[in-house]
Parts: sequence; structure tokens; C-alpha cells
Amino acid sequence: MHFARAPLTFCPLKGKSYRHSCPRVTILDMKRWTFFVSATLLTTVALVGCSEPVVPTEGEKGGSGTSSTSETGGSVGSETTSTSGAPETGTTGAVETTGTSGAPESTAVADKPKDGEDVAVLETSAGKIVVMFYPQKAPNHVANFKELAGKGFYNGTRFHRCIPGFMIQGGDPNSKDLAKSSSWGMGGNTEGGKEKNVAAEFNDVSHVRGILSMARSQDPNSASSQFFIMVADNTGLDGQYTAFGKAVSGMEVADKIVQLGDAGNNGAVDPPKAFVLKSVRITKWPVK
Repeated sequence: MHFARAPLTFCPLKGKSYRHSCPRVTILDMKRWTFFVSATLLTTVALVGCSEPVVPTEGEKGGSGTSSTSETGGSVGSETTSTSGAPETGTTGAVETTGTSGAPESTAVADKPKDGEDVAVLETSAGKIVVMFYPQKAPNHVANFKELAGKGFYNGTRFHRCIPGFMIQGGDPNSKDLAKSSSWGMGGNTEGGKEKNVAAEFNDVSHVRGILSMARSQDPNSASSQFFIMVADNTGLDGQYTAFGKAVSGMEVADKIVQLGDAGNNGAVDPPKAFVLKSVRITKWPVK
């Protein structure tokens, strides 16, 4: 006759398995277990606390200087901090979203555009910036930016949020009017009373110096018209914001623009001194 063997029982305090009841637990075992649990909890808290990247915000809603379109708000230049300093936009409510979210295939991007490819010429009161596009990474964001530029949407807007060592942010139609400076960072592209948004197209393009990316609110699919250009590397934004292009000339202009922002006030710019984006022109590379 065969008898089933007693099942193994794991004793957490001893860290071993036994076929019968756990052996007597000593005070030393209790101390070891307490230390293990405490260490595990502390590690978990530390990881969770470092999980939010720093990014520029478009909507500057809520008085923190953060626009509703971005979610970062910690020390600038760090790779993982809270989202109060990220690019954000400040629009909420029902919106019309175009495109579908999803990560495009991983492919390398060129440092310079090919002859005949579309580029955008940003004429600012501080000088000219030329940006190339990454349609293979974020086709809907590229199309959105080109459409807005083509109808003169950006003409007369200002770079309303500039954080030294981080990025410059613009594209808010409210910034055309100095009398509306209290609402700068909260505007977007509206049609028929609704804001037109673009679904997230997060990709493998890293947010390094010169990258053109889209600001958004806490909703990943809330990008509209506000954009930002990185003046320094910040990979904490990767996978959180949609990069869709890169400046190929004029970064010295961006470096000049960013100096007007108050880093201690989330990049706020004195309205009368804000640099103006006079026009955005879509043309072919090389620019003549």
C-alpha cells in the first residue's frame, strides 16, 4: 500500500519548504523577515517615485506653469521626474481626434533631409529655424503641422514657455494677443467650437537637442497645435510625447529664445518680451 507524501509547505520566515509544519521560528527569523519586507517596500516606493518623465507643457493649466498638454514638472534636464514641467496644453472637454495611436516600426532617421523633401522654415523675431520632418515616425503629426502652417495658423504666435536647459514651446493661438497672456498655453486648433486633436504616435525617436515634438495635456491623444523644440537632451520624454521632426539649422536662434524664460517659474516668459513666430513656411530642401 502506498501513502501519498505530505505536501510541501513553504515557511516564509525560514525561507525553506517543509513536509510538515514549519519549525520553531526564532526572534532572529522575525528580524530577518521584517528587514526583508521593509527593504522590498522601500525599493517599490523608490521605483514608483521615479517613474514620471520631465516634459514641456502646453496648457499651463492649474497655475503650475504646466500646460494641459504636457506632464512634467520637476528639475529640468533630469530623465525621470514629475510631469509638471513637461510641454502641455490647456484644453479639456470634448475633442475631435484624428489618426490612430500606435508605435511605428523602429527605423533610423536621417540627420539631414534629402533634396526635394518638405521642410518648415520658422521665421521668428529672433531669427530663422529650419526643421525637417519624420513622416515615417509620426505621419499624422507631420500632416497636422503642415496643414496648420499652410493656413497661416502659427503666424503671429509667440514662444510663451521657455525653460533654459530644456526646451522652447509655442504654437498657442492665444499668444497672438498680449491681452490674453493669462491664458497663454491653454489654446489649440479649434474647428466648429471643438478642439481638433491628433492621436499619440509615440515612437523610438529620442528627445535630444533639436528634436521637434508635440505638447499635450494629460490625455496622450490631446496634441493639437502647440509644439516644442528641445535645446538640450532629455530622454525622460521618450515614449511620452510624439517627436515628429528635428531642427536642421537655426539652433542658435532657439538658444536665444530660451533665455527669456524663467526656469524658476516653469519657463514663464514676460509677455511683451516674448519672441514672435512671424510665419511658418513649408518648402523643399535645400532651402533657398
